[in-house]
Amino acid sequence: MSNIHKLGWHRRFAMYLVDHLRQLFASLGELWRTPLSSLMTIAVLGVSLALPASFYVLLKNAESVSSFWQSQAQISLYLKQNTDEVQIKEFKTRLEGMNEIRQVTFISPEQGLADFSGAAGFAEALDLLEQNPLPAVLILNLSESGRQPDMAELLLADMNAEPLVDTARLDMAWLARLSGIVELLRQAVVGMAVLLLAGVLLVVSNTLRLNILSCRYEIEVMKLVGATDGFIHRPFLYVGLWYGIIGGLLAWWLTLVMVFWLSHKVSALASLYQSDFELLGLGLNESFWLVLTGTLLSLLASGFSVRRHIRAIEPA
Repeated sequence: MSNIHKLGWHRRFAMYLVDHLRQLFASLGELWRTPLSSLMTIAVLGVSLALPASFYVLLKNAESVSSFWQSQAQISLYLKQNTDEVQIKEFKTRLEGMNEIRQVTFISPEQGLADFSGAAGFAEALDLLEQNPLPAVLILNLSESGRQPDMAELLLADMNAEPLVDTARLDMAWLARLSGIVELLRQAVVGMAVLLLAGVLLVVSNTLRLNILSCRYEIEVMKLVGATDGFIHRPFLYVGLWYGIIGGLLAWWLTLVMVFWLSHKVSALASLYQSDFELLGLGLNESFWLVLTGTLLSLLASGFSVRRHIRAIEPA
């Protein structure tokens, strides 16, 4: 008896699953019955999702450039003339133990003069100097924590207070500007995404409202013969599902095309600055979340619109 009961349960579940799959693919056929309207809706969804995705790609590349330039942040310590080499070595060892400093590079006065002579082309004029006027220099490459503007400013003040240091220099302005630009871009992307994703909700909701109104008489007949709300809602919900999936895939394709189109121009521009920077696109996980976001938003709008408008339809 229990085996018969189990068989019946499995059979009911299989029939339930088959019915859902049938309505899922039948709703895809509904899109083909109104191709122009469906294509317009999918195009609007694709563009609405592609715009925040494109802004996200822009932010992603801006953060990549920002992290690269911030990794080059350095504090230059110009030591006092005639500083003892033993003191310099002890000072360098102490600096290397600080969490805010990733690496310390020592440039001796002789090395600095040789580098300056080769770069400036004043070798003959520099040979006339009786003594080397350049001081010893320590270059501090900052760690991730030390590159934060507040921490870098505090570290700069500490270095200026060191007895062996004549001058400590760090261009704080560009670090603050760079962080400000990236943060502004991040907030702009969030705001733009909220507005455009709200547009997705409105487009899907209005499209399904029109579909429901066009099927008003069929819905009245189904209610008269005792069809459940779930049975009536299901085809429209699956239409919304397809809108989200296809619109998300279209948005992914549009973003991919934009990145491909700009990548050559960005590479050519980077080469002018002796950089091998390449434009970053959407990764696999990011592409998945783009399509999933479009699908979930479309389902959310579908559920709201279907429940609201079908409930308002009652047999005369």
